[in-house]
This record gives sequence, structure tokens and C-alpha cells, in this order.
Amino acid sequence: MSTSDLQLRYSHLVDTIKSRPANAALTSSAAAAVTLFAAWVVSDFRAWKAFGTGGTPPTWSGYWRMTKLRLGRMFSGDDLTDSTGLSSSAGPSYIDGESLPVRDGPRPRIVSRTMPHRQVPYKSGTVAEGVEERTANMAATFAARYPDILELRPSRSEGYSADGIYVRESLPTVNVECRDQRLIGTEVAHAHPAENSLHVWLSEADAKVVVAKGWGQRFPLPGIPRGWIMVYAPRTMEEVDVVERFVEAGIAWVSGVTTVLG
Repeated sequence: MSTSDLQLRYSHLVDTIKSRPANAALTSSAAAAVTLFAAWVVSDFRAWKAFGTGGTPPTWSGYWRMTKLRLGRMFSGDDLTDSTGLSSSAGPSYIDGESLPVRDGPRPRIVSRTMPHRQVPYKSGTVAEGVEERTANMAATFAARYPDILELRPSRSEGYSADGIYVRESLPTVNVECRDQRLIGTEVAHAHPAENSLHVWLSEADAKVVVAKGWGQRFPLPGIPRGWIMVYAPRTMEEVDVVERFVEAGIAWVSGVTTVLG
């Protein structure tokens, strides 16, 4: 073996030895990052199940499906609080936009997961006494008030995990748009037990007013009626009164019966 070959092999050996500490540190850092990420995923999965999955099977398969939707939303740039994409002339209007006040304070924080579509629960002491109970019982209250028009049954759109207000399918005036909605059908609204926000089906014209005045936001997924929106959880009895007006407007829209409006 020539001297030049020996020198070349020696240089290669020295370079290899010098690189080992750096490679070891890099490997350790990568392993730590993977471990931390795995721990976060497990924690996020458990939090997703604990908060309610919105009807998605509470399995790893369901979680990954919702995570893909979540990543897609992150890069979409779509602001669900923007009402400009909703048409003020699409459908009749049952909410007087002039008399509807702007909701007080900032909009609530929204849970980062796309589904279930939820807001972060309010801090303790933020909600007035009796508000949560009244909101939780809202579906049953309306169903009892209008038994000829409505029925109370588990919400299919919510994975049967909450009570939904449904217009009776036998009603001759039912909105024809219900025929194309396999998931929602004749559902008007349901409240979410975890934090008392609601999903309500309004005409697109009414949905635009509600979103613009800060009372709710658009639904994040395609294939759902544009008037199907999230309404933020009320904090006071006065806000419950306003939310009930939205539900009444939804009943009128889905049922075709306007006599429910106060």
C-alpha cells in the first residue's frame, strides 16, 4: 500500500472519529423530539376523546382522520368569522338584523381541532347562574312548546351524543332542502354538553347576520348547508334570549311555519 493510500485512510479515520460526537448528539436530539411529539399526540388524543368527538368514532383511526382535516384547515386561510361569503339574499330572513345587537366582548376562543367544532369553555365565574342549565335544556323546551311541529331525538349530526331539535318529517311544509341532507335531515339545532355552544340551521341570510354581529361563525366543512353555523355559548340570561331567537328562526326556516316566531 502506498504512502498516499495510508495518508488517505488515516485522514478518513480521523474525520470519522471527529464526526461521531456530533452525530451522537444529533441522534439524541432527534430521539428526544420524537419522544416529545409522541407524548403530545397521546395527550391530544386523550383530550379529543374527553372533550367529545362530535360523532367521529373515538378511535385512533378517527383521530387521524380529524387530524388531517385539522391540518387542512390550518393552511386554508379561511376565517370562519368572516360573513362576507354568505349571501344576504339567499333564503328568507327571520331575524331582524337592525334590532339584533352586536355581541359584547371578543369572540370566544375556538378549540384548535376542526372536528368537533367547539369553543373553549368559559372560565369559572364567567357564566351567570342558571344559564348553562337553560341552554342545556333548550332542545327539550322547544320540543315541548311546539309538539305538533317538533320532536326531540338524539342528534345524528352530533353522533347521537346530544339531544337535537327535529322538525317532524310528516309536516307538509318542511323545507325542501332537507331532502338533500342525509346527515342533518330536518334537524334545527343542538347544544354541546361540554361547553354549551350550539349548532343551528338558519337560512343563509340569517346566518350572515348572526356571524356578522359576532354571535357565531361558519361551519368548517364543505357539504353542509351554508346556514348551518356554530352559535357561541351564552353567558347571561339576556344572551340566552337572543340565542332562543336564533333557534326560533331556525325552526321557521326548516319547518316552513312562521307562527313560532315571537
